[in-house]
Amino acid sequence: MPDRDWWTVLWPDPAGLLLSLGVAPGMTVLDLCCGDGYFTAPLAKIVDGRVYALDLDPAMIEMARAEAEQEGVSVLKWIIADAGEISRLIPEKLDLVLIANTLHGVPDQPGLVQAVAKTLRPGGVFAIVNWHPVPREQTTVLGHPRGPKTDMRMPPEAVRAVVEPAGFHLITLIDLPPYHYGMTFERA
Repeated sequence: MPDRDWWTVLWPDPAGLLLSLGVAPGMTVLDLCCGDGYFTAPLAKIVDGRVYALDLDPAMIEMARAEAEQEGVSVLKWIIADAGEISRLIPEKLDLVLIANTLHGVPDQPGLVQAVAKTLRPGGVFAIVNWHPVPREQTTVLGHPRGPKTDMRMPPEAVRAVVEPAGFHLITLIDLPPYHYGMTFERA
């Protein structure tokens, strides 16, 4: 997991980024592969605590939980599990699932997308934040190359090729400077 300092350099306003991806009050959402909770607490603030947070690593969940407590927000449920298991772990259909900076490293991307589709209500949104497919050496933060290896980075076309076969259609593709893009897909 990256150092928190460089996430804040990349995204000084995580709530603004989430709003740009369509997160709105009243939604029930999942922060999928939540990591240290950089987006979990802002999500919880926007949706008044109607957020689930899932990560495979118990240490990441503890960091995310501490962040939420520090920010004074609640989360419906903290889940330590493989992301592919979400459809059986979430007790309700969701309005939005967010995955940030992780899809490129998922071993079974089609399987994960299918699990997300089963978890979302019809018309629900799958929001994805990814690194632009540029060489890692060109994505420096605090003086060092950051992000996944160059060959792991997914252009938007590759994301569409994985997500759309599961019954999704693209809603938006937005630039998230300096090094990311966001995509939102609606479930049929």
